[in-house]
Amino acid sequence: MRAISSSLLIAAAAVLIALCSVAPAAAAREGPAPAPYITVGGWRPIKDVNDPHIQELGGWAVSEHVRQANDGLRFGRVVSGDEQVVSGMNYMLLIEATNGAGKSATYGAAVYEQEWTKTRKLLAFAAGN
Repeated sequence: MRAISSSLLIAAAAVLIALCSVAPAAAAREGPAPAPYITVGGWRPIKDVNDPHIQELGGWAVSEHVRQANDGLRFGRVVSGDEQVVSGMNYMLLIEATNGAGKSATYGAAVYEQEWTKTRKLLAFAAGN
């Protein structure tokens, strides 16, 4: 089971890296977007990680991880993150959480969300520094 989870984590990371590599090249050919518009495919910092939606998304990511790993992790808060506009949104979140032994640590989560179809997918979840 652990080998499958590790393989899925590596595969999800590879997909995100591939997306990050292709999108900037495509955006460079098109030229810069006007200031009020968002460049599709470009990663940008989340402006307000205290936004209730971002915090709820972090809590969901931890819950989904616990559902898959059954490790008793408890959500603390999202401390930082980046977002990418795709057909929906990709999020890379840095999350503070507490393990079953009560030790607090940071974790990275990659989440895909498409609000209009109510789709959410946990693409990757791993311990941080």
